[in-house]
Amino acid sequence: MLPIRKILAPTDFSRASLQAHETALELARHFSAELDVLHVIEPVPALPADPDYGLDVGLVEQGLETDSQERLKRWVENRPSGDLALRRLLEHGDPAREIVRVAEREQAGLIVIATHGLTGWRHLVFGSVAEKVVRTACCPVLTIRVPDQSEQ
Repeated sequence: MLPIRKILAPTDFSRASLQAHETALELARHFSAELDVLHVIEPVPALPADPDYGLDVGLVEQGLETDSQERLKRWVENRPSGDLALRRLLEHGDPAREIVRVAEREQAGLIVIATHGLTGWRHLVFGSVAEKVVRTACCPVLTIRVPDQSEQ
């Protein structure tokens, strides 16, 4: 496993992801590793087949793509990386599945991902992207736990 040459840091642009990103930056500096920052755009939910429904799914998806590219660009620019090799990656699909797929494709040595501190019924209802990544990843996964607001 050591030394780590490439770190994958998925983000959903949340406060929790920010803390995980800071940890990933620190580890990348320590190991002189490349840092790949990944955002996954989830699919637009299926819409009713009502011909009077006035939503253009293609337009929505295009807007999500544009917004995500801009947010990812700002995310990286607002967190100085110094001399680190840093890449922005944008994918579409199920977040857990895409994180694992990108880690394999890019030969990441480590994934640094935030957990959102969900417990009890909220964890059962919403599940956990981080938990799915830990179970299925091809490389070690460092989880950064950020408590839910109600725990603070």
